[in-house]
Amino acid sequence: MVLPEQFRPSVLPTDRLLESGKAIPAIRSELRRIPNGKNAVSVIMVYGWTAVIAISAVGISTWWSWLLGVVLMGPMHARFAILMHESAHKLLFSNRRANDLIGKWVIAGPALVPIALYRRSHFAHHREEFGPEEPDIAFYKGYPTTTAALRRRLFRDAIGISGVKNLTPLFKALKTAPGRKIAGPILLVQAVMVVAFWAVTGSPFAYLGLWLLPWLTQWRVLNRLRAIAEHGGLIASSDRRATTHDVTQHLIARFWFVPYNTGWHLAHHVDMGIPFRNLPRYYQELKAAGYITSGLTYPSYLALWRAETSATVEPNGISDAA
Repeated sequence: MVLPEQFRPSVLPTDRLLESGKAIPAIRSELRRIPNGKNAVSVIMVYGWTAVIAISAVGISTWWSWLLGVVLMGPMHARFAILMHESAHKLLFSNRRANDLIGKWVIAGPALVPIALYRRSHFAHHREEFGPEEPDIAFYKGYPTTTAALRRRLFRDAIGISGVKNLTPLFKALKTAPGRKIAGPILLVQAVMVVAFWAVTGSPFAYLGLWLLPWLTQWRVLNRLRAIAEHGGLIASSDRRATTHDVTQHLIARFWFVPYNTGWHLAHHVDMGIPFRNLPRYYQELKAAGYITSGLTYPSYLALWRAETSATVEPNGISDAA
């Protein structure tokens, strides 16, 4: 799925961008400024909307209100995951201690992610996409594939098989002292969330039905669709345009599974030190330089997923393990 070189012209460096694609220091320093106040509001708001969804679902107390709550909690999980990703990059708050403490206990803990391990593996992903240390290769390889193959994976995600597979290692980790150090804080946060969901909704089942269930099911679907939209079917290359897709951003996608500007993913891979709020501006710099061309950009996520399911025969070696 790597696009021909005619869509990836050699245009760098320019008077504003270095050969790597990063902005020159005078521009880069501004692009890398972390908006602490706005990010604090984002953290507060993601908790606020989570509470509103849970309270509304339980308060209306019908089957459809609970179902709607489960559905709407998927985008909340996406928001926790992307804020966690921002903290892993040390971009959530400029104060490193605040960034790491809030990232670990307030964002990653609820998202059931061991952020220290995530940071290590994710930086390996940034050093060399599709390289020998690529943590998510099972997500990306083997595309384009068949529609039936992708549906099979998404079905497995939707019914919780993938979610249980991701959850099980946390409990297995409790068997060893190093594992308890990793899993213990996450499970402690989850215990607090059980009490918090019960306290704000009045239902002892709110945590299971409105937090854990969407994480086990809908979030796995959203996470896979986002992951293959970022890197599915591409290759290891020094040219980030051959490792990362570019997709036109639309409101529904940004609400549902690519919040906080994470859809500007090519720009993020060219310079992973730019906070999410500045990615659209940096993207425009890359586009103005001719580094990102119209032929490189898919018009929508649906168009990209269709391209990724264009194979008539499932590729050899593709894994259903992820």
